[in-house]
Amino acid sequence: MVKETLLEIKNLHVAIGNREVVKGVNLTLHKSDIMVLLGQNGSGKTSLIMSIMGFPSFKVTQGDILFKGKSIVDMPIDQRARLGIGVLFQRPPTVRGVKLRQLVNICSKDKNFDLDKNAQELAMTNFLDRDLNLGFSGGETKRSELLQVIAQDPEIVLLDEPESGVDLENIAIMGNIINDFLKSKGRAALIITHTGYILDYVDTDLGCVLAENMLHCTQNPRKIINDIRKYGYEKCLTCQKLNKS
Repeated sequence: MVKETLLEIKNLHVAIGNREVVKGVNLTLHKSDIMVLLGQNGSGKTSLIMSIMGFPSFKVTQGDILFKGKSIVDMPIDQRARLGIGVLFQRPPTVRGVKLRQLVNICSKDKNFDLDKNAQELAMTNFLDRDLNLGFSGGETKRSELLQVIAQDPEIVLLDEPESGVDLENIAIMGNIINDFLKSKGRAALIITHTGYILDYVDTDLGCVLAENMLHCTQNPRKIINDIRKYGYEKCLTCQKLNKS
């Protein structure tokens, strides 16, 4: 059975001002695919996610981004979200005057979404009536945003460094809930990481490395992580050059 193509990135080039931050990326995600994108800090991983979501400072200079076969390059962020693209940011903002409960209710597509149950599973019950992320720890902020994403129930989730600034206990909580959500709903995901810790909890056999603003070394992400731990990211570039020769 051929799976539906959700996200297709074709020869994508993106610039911030005069600086190119994504260079010729090609990537395809089908329904229920969970892809892990590894790379060093500054390799362009976050820039790719921001470009997919349509943040205005990330200008597409060449190529295309398709969602279900339709170009979304000229769509604003809110329209992309309504289409079914959700994002968990690396550094979510603090918003004074907006309660977490209010925002989750706004995000929720399903009137039957059980806010109390999901908040309890994420240990966020005591934070529902607090200003969004104000005074939250790193783990609490990430769990707050994950609650919003689950309420939104997007068809594809972009997760930017979900383990960044989070202790091991919170990585376990978040990783298990992310995995349960993706698997039970059949959702697709693009998970950005440079540590690979999230792979201890999220089931995926699809991974690649973003280096020098281009994709390299597409294979099992756990093998990629093991090779990187042994040889460093330079190994991925060497493999790519050998494959081209």
